[in-house]
Amino acid sequence: MKIFITGILILSLALAGCVSQKAIENSITSGDAAGPTGESTTKKSVQEPDPVSIPALMQKEFSGTDLTIGKVLSENEAYTRYYITYTSGELAISGIMNVPKGKGPFPLLILNHGHIDTDVYTNGRGLKREQDYLARRGYVVVHPDFRNHAESDDDPDNEQSLRIGYTEDSINAILAVRNAGLAYVDMERVGMLGHSMGGGITQNVIVVKPNLVQAAVLFAPVSSDYRDNYEKWTKQRADVAERITLAHGSPEEDPDFWNNISPRTFFDRVSTPILIHHGTTDESVPLAWSERTVKALEDAGKDVTLYTYPGEPHEFVNTWSQVMRRTVDFFDAALKSS
Repeated sequence: MKIFITGILILSLALAGCVSQKAIENSITSGDAAGPTGESTTKKSVQEPDPVSIPALMQKEFSGTDLTIGKVLSENEAYTRYYITYTSGELAISGIMNVPKGKGPFPLLILNHGHIDTDVYTNGRGLKREQDYLARRGYVVVHPDFRNHAESDDDPDNEQSLRIGYTEDSINAILAVRNAGLAYVDMERVGMLGHSMGGGITQNVIVVKPNLVQAAVLFAPVSSDYRDNYEKWTKQRADVAERITLAHGSPEEDPDFWNNISPRTFFDRVSTPILIHHGTTDESVPLAWSERTVKALEDAGKDVTLYTYPGEPHEFVNTWSQVMRRTVDFFDAALKSS
């Protein structure tokens, strides 16, 4: 009798194990029926993308709202410079807006600044020469500070998330201006310019939202393969690198994560003409990175032009006027030629 009861218990446990395993399988698959050829049509359910990834940004519902045009910071014969704030997701972001004088509406340019230590960064810092130059040539210029900068709200996960929130802030800057309904801004004509880190942000924007801007200019942009940026800069900050690899794995451990954080992986989505400027003696960002970005874009059949400047460093010096003339010609052709 004990042997019989024991056998029943063992059989019950075995069946329970089968049921549990089947439940697990059913939780990750759907459609068990055989297809017309007799083969199984079982399909894995669609996996949600890593929240820290470009595919996650592609699925995100952006909410750039509450643009507030604050105090006048300065004024000259060509434009007025304002302090602004807007909402990006749940965060308040500060920045500046240069508004040309005269008859509008004017095209809008978003300027994405490069890396500046947040401890020393101040409102509107970075690309000040470009802000002035472009406003004087009939563009409304918005320069977001980004989260964790100046008077913007802080995002405690910013570094561990590989600063992907800056891309969200840049996209939401456009949406905040659009939602404000400013009569002097032509939201059908929008361009974007980014320097260094800001060039990487701009690359992210044009793959996440291919139709959001009609022209993009990159000044000495960081690599379109995020592994390069990680190896050159992030690994030098051991505490940050450790948090990133614990959360996401190293490039060797999880190549899929690093592919999905790299805009180059998604260059097939680009619909925006791109102009790149890069100095041959750039001590911060290797020219080879821009050359590889151009090659990847050309291989994808995209409209891209690269100008190189012999002897020029990361911040253009002797050829800056030429860089800006070419930049304005490019924006004018894309945004003012209609």
